[in-house]
Amino acid sequence: MRIRVTPARLIALSLGFAFLYGPIALVILYSFNASRLVTVWGGWSLHWYGALFSNRQLMASAATSLEVALASAAIATVLGVLAALGLDRFGRFRTRGVFAAMLFAPLVLPEVIAGLALLLLFVALGLERGFVTLVIAHATLSLPFVAIIVRARLAAFDRSLEEAARDLGAGPATVFRAVTLPLIGPAVAAGFLLAMTLSLDDLIIASFNSGPGSTTLPMRIYSEVRLGVTPQINAMATLLIAFVGASLLLATLVGGRLPGWSAPSDEGRRS
Repeated sequence: MRIRVTPARLIALSLGFAFLYGPIALVILYSFNASRLVTVWGGWSLHWYGALFSNRQLMASAATSLEVALASAAIATVLGVLAALGLDRFGRFRTRGVFAAMLFAPLVLPEVIAGLALLLLFVALGLERGFVTLVIAHATLSLPFVAIIVRARLAAFDRSLEEAARDLGAGPATVFRAVTLPLIGPAVAAGFLLAMTLSLDDLIIASFNSGPGSTTLPMRIYSEVRLGVTPQINAMATLLIAFVGASLLLATLVGGRLPGWSAPSDEGRRS
């Protein structure tokens, strides 16, 4: 069904995009501002990018965010793949409903509730808040997203390929390493990139579960913005937008390679 394009719809669409992306465009524009005043344009300059890389606190927070994102994404990817395999390959076992509910609960829980629940858990276990608790919290946040992506790929997976490998004498580990993992590899990579993006973007859960020496970049930016926005914050926000945008684009491109996600061809429709 084709949607009729009218001037009113074009205007509404333009206003919607301007409302959503106009503030982001202003942040990017004013990151190249030569003036010290954020709202006063003083010409084009890259001065604040140089000043940003000289800011040790911001750079340390950026390094912490990157380390946490890599570690939590790796953990979430491994556990997410295992969870997706469990839901797809083990049939309707007795506790399947409970397992699925617990797995996907972080998707529907408000981040404030999830952050507080994780904080109470770490306090009960006697874990000191820091890098480890932050990695666990972010892995918990992003695990269900990885499981959903990988499970979507497994739903369109041709099981006969694994059966053929078993008929040729391959064991379960060899079948998974040589057949299953390469075929679900794009979904695994997309899940890893999405988990990394979610970790870099998180503020609320990190505020509950971080400790001394584990201040993430969003927390640092938020604390400095409360005292007033500086052109350095605009520059850092621009770099963060570029990094997250590139990660999401890469995840989309990788996910688009999945056979189950591609649009059916005319030949497939006729058949």
